[in-house]
Amino acid sequence: MVINDGIQLTVTITLFVLSYIFYKINVSFCCFFILVAVFTTRNTPVNLASMAIERYIAICEPLRHSHICTVRRTYVVIGLIWFICVAPDITDLFVTLATESLSFFHQSVFCLRQNVFKDPALAYKRQAFDIIYFSCVFLTLVFTYLRILFAARALSTEKASAQKARNTILLHGAQLAMCMLSYISPSVEIVLHLIFPGRILEIRYANYLIVYILPRFLSPVIYGVRDKKFRKYLKMYFLSSRLCGGDVSDAQLLLRPSGPADE
Repeated sequence: MVINDGIQLTVTITLFVLSYIFYKINVSFCCFFILVAVFTTRNTPVNLASMAIERYIAICEPLRHSHICTVRRTYVVIGLIWFICVAPDITDLFVTLATESLSFFHQSVFCLRQNVFKDPALAYKRQAFDIIYFSCVFLTLVFTYLRILFAARALSTEKASAQKARNTILLHGAQLAMCMLSYISPSVEIVLHLIFPGRILEIRYANYLIVYILPRFLSPVIYGVRDKKFRKYLKMYFLSSRLCGGDVSDAQLLLRPSGPADE
């Protein structure tokens, strides 16, 4: 998911900057940027659902976890995620190639999805797949969260790990809700443009920050700050910075793991 979000942010930031510098770009380049951005954006919620299932197996089926969640099967799942996310949207390109003339791909347009893939049937297809994907992902997160919640209440020795997994899936749910904003943002953008005419650039900039940047910001929070080892070194870094040139070894001494002699 980190690689996927890295590609998504790189492509969308590049496209956003190009739209400010050149305003219009070649249709062929626009197709490439739009498709990669769509693939990686659609991947995120499906990734979240897969990770929630892995946490469910780890907590509710701990004895079978090592047999089910193998490295080989993980690669298969990653390939399957990319296939089911790429297949529906790559057809937009095939339909456009079949319906538009070759000269269309040499033109320059403002790089929006509706300006490149203009067939009205494609819009209905995208809406149908959006509903199917996000319904499945939402139901998966609800199911896994409830099962882990019940497991956390029933377990005694491993209650802390179950509670941590429950909190992780809850954060995934918040991240998914933020990702779902990308599917209502076009309609919201049109309404805001009618209310604030002449502010379309500011509206699109705010929309980009809220819809594309903030959901990806939660990933380092979920898997970074909440990790004990990462939090220890982060705390050491801040303590070292606050010493302002003092003896950094004091901070390292305070945060280093205790050994048998310290006990």
